[in-house]
Amino acid sequence: MTFSDIPKFKLKEYSKAPELSSKTIAHKPVIIVGSGPVGLAAALDLAQKGHEVTILTAFDFIALGSKAICFAKQSLDIFDRLGIGERIIEKGVIWNIGKLFWKDQTNPVFQFDMLPVTNQKNPGFVNIQQYYVEDYLVDALEDMDNVDIRWGHSISDIEVRNDGARLDVDTRDGSYQIDADYVLACDGFRSKIRDSMGLDFEGRIFEDNFLIADIKFKGKAAEQRPSERWFWFDPPFCPGGTALLHKQPDDVWRLDFQLGWDIDREAVLKPENVEPYVKGMLGDDIEFEREWYSVYTFQCRRMNRFVHGPVIFVGDSAHLVSPFGARGANGGLSDAENIAWKLDLVMRGIAPRSLIESYNDERIMGADENIRNSSRSTDFMSPKNEQSLAFRNAVLELSNDYSFARPFINSGRLSTPTPYHDSPLSTVDNDEWDGGPKPGFPCVDAPVNDNEDSNWLLEKLGNDFKLLQFGGKAPESDLDVINIPIDSLAAQRYDAHHGATYLIRPDQVVAARWKEAQADDINGAYQRAIGAA
Repeated sequence: MTFSDIPKFKLKEYSKAPELSSKTIAHKPVIIVGSGPVGLAAALDLAQKGHEVTILTAFDFIALGSKAICFAKQSLDIFDRLGIGERIIEKGVIWNIGKLFWKDQTNPVFQFDMLPVTNQKNPGFVNIQQYYVEDYLVDALEDMDNVDIRWGHSISDIEVRNDGARLDVDTRDGSYQIDADYVLACDGFRSKIRDSMGLDFEGRIFEDNFLIADIKFKGKAAEQRPSERWFWFDPPFCPGGTALLHKQPDDVWRLDFQLGWDIDREAVLKPENVEPYVKGMLGDDIEFEREWYSVYTFQCRRMNRFVHGPVIFVGDSAHLVSPFGARGANGGLSDAENIAWKLDLVMRGIAPRSLIESYNDERIMGADENIRNSSRSTDFMSPKNEQSLAFRNAVLELSNDYSFARPFINSGRLSTPTPYHDSPLSTVDNDEWDGGPKPGFPCVDAPVNDNEDSNWLLEKLGNDFKLLQFGGKAPESDLDVINIPIDSLAAQRYDAHHGATYLIRPDQVVAARWKEAQADDINGAYQRAIGAA
């Protein structure tokens, strides 16, 4: 497929690189390659921290295909910190409930809630087309003087050096070179950066294909369908396969159908071949318009390492998972936030360069968890032998009447934050705790029960190191302190008694906690959390 074949949501303005006129090689502190949500989020995070950011993207447009649509709570929290959360919530379709169906049964065999812990600012999931997310991120970036987005500038090669990297860039006006201290490769699963460096993925490619049909329909048919995730095993309209239904903004619905391995990829995308699937799921009387059709193949693979000197792979350029479970874009956004705060401290001289290696450690944990869950989902959804099929059908049959079987149903374990169980940046608990997030675990949101405008804990944490102090007085420290009432729901969720202290990282992960902290404890844990211990 060429760029001319890709449907456009919004055209962007190409500009001639100044290097073509000056014949010089410019030097930039950080270059981000790619204009998907992951690269744009990393760029905005670094720019808001005060760094000069250059974005190189082969596209001179925002593509229309919806691609990623399910953004999990952790991603919504990240968007809040980047300042676009309200736009996404306002435009998106909020959902927490998922329902699972089997064969022609009209009642679900199981349903689940993606926000089992209530009283948090953001919902479990919001459905919104990827192009809206990219558009909101670009709007924020274009308002910043320290951001240079170069639309229509594609990478042809990279030379990695001890002190940085040199990129060869092609444009409609010619080619030029540009140097960077750091390069974030956010250029997707067909990464030119990865290929130019002779690197590749390791893992599994599943022998199955799935049809995505994004369609638009209105009227009673759309109004009567709730904002829920519906998933079918072996339905009449897709015999022996699986299917999925999601609501999006603008009366657009995402439909997925399992097609099998031996297919004609061009033929299945023809409207006359897609229509029977759509009408089989939604009814013969449904009238709809095509928005976007595509076929994809499951892959669960990752690079052996994500950090290669000054070149850091982020998102799909580093790892791939099947789309069931919404782990691709959500995992990539966690990558972006993880590397942004670490690169910020290194570039400001606060942390040693070795801190960047912890990105490799932590986000490989995240990728491995996503790949593990995605592989298990795929094996359950698409059994490859009689024993696996018998197990799956037994689970679905038992789930009709017995609650113990329902948790075994796996239609895509949906994205949740990855705990960094063995992070080199965490300080192991010295005290006995009955609950609350452990070091390496993400923070839990809660109302703080005060009279300020911002009443949510995660809003107060922001995107810098913070100390949470529950009652009492915090030990002397240079870090910002947030005092939390001991009688608040937040204190309950953090298992906090009078005097308890939590050290929180910029990505809102717990670095350390104490029931009674001393100044030396906090300083030591902070030094460890920035890789200086």
